[in-house]
Amino acid sequence: MDFAKNAPDVYRALVLFHRTAKAGVDQTIAELVMIRASQLNHCAFCINMHTVDARKAGETEARIYLLNAWEEAGDLYTEKERAALALTEKITRLSDGFVPDDVYELAAKHFDEPELAQLIALIVSINSLNRISVSTRKLPDVR
Repeated sequence: MDFAKNAPDVYRALVLFHRTAKAGVDQTIAELVMIRASQLNHCAFCINMHTVDARKAGETEARIYLLNAWEEAGDLYTEKERAALALTEKITRLSDGFVPDDVYELAAKHFDEPELAQLIALIVSINSLNRISVSTRKLPDVR
């Protein structure tokens, strides 16, 4: 199903929310967060799109390839990126329980409150987009 065609007002509102949230987050961190949430949600469309965007923004192949194992990748990711990825995983997997205090506190150590609010909004927005794409069987545009 073409969600944008069938629910255009909802889709436009969601895209505006996503753009607004993303605008307040460092581009490198934003791309890593969007790829990782999309991996966790099995959203092939979004994994493809954000991987392409990350490459265009200068992200390295190694960091993209190892994102599935970011915790085991040593110092390949900065402490700030690791804090953002940990928060992404816990917000994306709320069925595992609430976001643990230590994960939130680590993110709060690396992001001031306005940055943290934007990061949380970005994580929520990419999860929403992932869920729509997965639910409607949106396929990646690969050739």
